[in-house]
Amino acid sequence: MPTFPPDIAIAQAASIRHIKEIAASIGIDADDIEYYGKHKAKLLLKLIDEKKVQQHKLILVTAITPTPAGEGKTTISIGLADGLNFIGKKAIAVLREPSLGPVFGMKGGAAGGGFSQVIPMEDINLHFTGDFNAIEKANNLLSALIDNDLQKKDGGKQIDPRTIVWKRVIDLNDRALRNIIVGLGGVQDGVPRQDGFNITPASEIMAILCLCIGIDDLKQRLGNIYIGNSTTGEPVFARDLNAVGAMAILLRDAIKPNLVQTLEGNPAIIHGGPFASIAQGTNSVLATKMGLSLSEYVVTEAGFGADLGAEKFFDIKCVAAGLKPAAVVLVATIRALRHHGGAKKNDINKADSEKLEKGFCNLQKHIENVLLFGIKPVVAINHFSTDTEEEILLLQQLCRQCGVEAIVCKGFTNGGAGMTDLAKVVVENIEKKENDFHPLYDLNSSIADKIFTIATKIYGAKSVAYSAKATAQLKNINALGFNTLPVCIAKTPKSLSDDERKIGRPNDFVITVREFEIASGAGFVIPILGDMMRMPGLPNLPAAENMDINANGKISGLS
Repeated sequence: MPTFPPDIAIAQAASIRHIKEIAASIGIDADDIEYYGKHKAKLLLKLIDEKKVQQHKLILVTAITPTPAGEGKTTISIGLADGLNFIGKKAIAVLREPSLGPVFGMKGGAAGGGFSQVIPMEDINLHFTGDFNAIEKANNLLSALIDNDLQKKDGGKQIDPRTIVWKRVIDLNDRALRNIIVGLGGVQDGVPRQDGFNITPASEIMAILCLCIGIDDLKQRLGNIYIGNSTTGEPVFARDLNAVGAMAILLRDAIKPNLVQTLEGNPAIIHGGPFASIAQGTNSVLATKMGLSLSEYVVTEAGFGADLGAEKFFDIKCVAAGLKPAAVVLVATIRALRHHGGAKKNDINKADSEKLEKGFCNLQKHIENVLLFGIKPVVAINHFSTDTEEEILLLQQLCRQCGVEAIVCKGFTNGGAGMTDLAKVVVENIEKKENDFHPLYDLNSSIADKIFTIATKIYGAKSVAYSAKATAQLKNINALGFNTLPVCIAKTPKSLSDDERKIGRPNDFVITVREFEIASGAGFVIPILGDMMRMPGLPNLPAAENMDINANGKISGLS
């Protein structure tokens, strides 16, 4: 059997169209885009048409609880958009931007895979149009202004250094930066205090950029960022440091969605990149509305399993932006179901119908979870060469018993032509008009009630416990008047529970809220479960060690 070429080889061999041709294909005048070379461009916000946003169809691609390698949501999303275009529908994939942390760590990039990719793949995975850099700089400018305010002998806001919750960010996995001391040296070097770094996708600036609806809303949200308290106990916000204007200047280009293309020359919009395990896990509201303004169907995705990205997509993004998804595609792989059925790491690629049937409980739970939001999902079986016909038929039968269809998808090997079956079923699902989206909880319920609702209904927990630190922080959240905000839970993506060792469908467990972070500018509260970190570390063998570039500028080792 011939070896399938790596993603980067497929991308580098592709024929790529000038970006002005891609813009023209969706009715955009050449003067309404800002060029970043021949193959990337920024889209002007004036192209958003709110009437079309409400008329056109939004499709969410989510997944079961993934294995460490991921189950191919982005590949399915790109393939589905190509498949919809293949059957004569006007569709755009609207996705998140990759972070350099996973690119140089273990997971790799986020431009799809095989013959379902967005290109130029190297650019998208490495810096792209500089959005992450702008977010990082805006975040760290606020950090610099905070420390500068501490340095002032008079005229400052008298911030109590012990209460500062704002952290610096960098778009790399660097565990050594989780907890640091700044301001060491002489008096001229600043006020010593404990600080730390998050990864850029976990920055509140990222969340704000992805939830804002324009420059004025962006500035208001930036101003609402909670920093800490004064020495007299009063809350201090970014607006109190006169930080908003300068931060907004740094984000003036980053706020505009990015236009690229798929391998098949179909348009794709990529913008924003919050992780779903530690942030809201979806692309920007502006990008989604841009896609809905320019196309009849928009295919978007939410990170990790449906317990993380999809729940946040529904309860945070859709509620905040007034979006109503028309359909949901739930990605599953047979190898992941073998894993949830107890197959060892070295055996997940070996046929095992018994393990598959045992692991189906995980997919079943995610199906039930999507139904809680008023939408019947379509299951996409992301096909691998190690799948057997017996296992595929068994999985389809198990899905039918749950009242949903399961479609074999071969976008990785066949591009859009391998996704037409799914495209047709999704269109039929939408045209039945049986889906009626609604959020899981009422925003007016308490923070504790929202957490309990998600924990018991989505994760399957029996109860919620709080550390002493989290209990005290919850009192402060209520005192600050943030109790009506939605919650954006940070937890492991490897399990429905907060313990990554509990695979399948755990039950009779308790989740523990270790601490809270406040993202008042973004408009949500972040309960952090268990050992979840907002600054990942590198694996023993980082992907970065196998990357290189030659004298002609050709990159190798990127995936």
